[in-house]
Amino acid sequence: MRTQGILGAVLMAIGGMCPLVWVPIKGNWNYFELDQTLAIAFYVLVVVGLTGAFTAKPKLLNFTGLASIVLVAITLAGVYFKAHDTFSFLHFKKVVNLAAGMVKYKWGWYVILAGAVLLITVRKPKTLLVDQDQSLK
Repeated sequence: MRTQGILGAVLMAIGGMCPLVWVPIKGNWNYFELDQTLAIAFYVLVVVGLTGAFTAKPKLLNFTGLASIVLVAITLAGVYFKAHDTFSFLHFKKVVNLAAGMVKYKWGWYVILAGAVLLITVRKPKTLLVDQDQSLK
């Protein structure tokens, strides 16, 4: 459980630094270049996930995984609407969609989601009870 939690949180932290969005002329952006407030909230979740892994709290790890997926969905929606809003000064809908379509999502989202899935699938280890009164025959 601890290893899976640490691996999931580390994957999420690495995914936040990977390229998430490619913007024409400006290049690849990671979480901090998208929005600093969302990036800070994301890395607070990473720290909470690491804390949950080191203290062996599976419910905290599950919460962290679900919260990070919700935060990623909010960020993806924000990127989509911001791209369409940025080019809204253009009066033709096809041109707006063409310009907003130049903003491309990159592979960093998959790394973040892989870490979140690892955190969600953490389960409490089962303990085996051994009866001390039984003798080996």
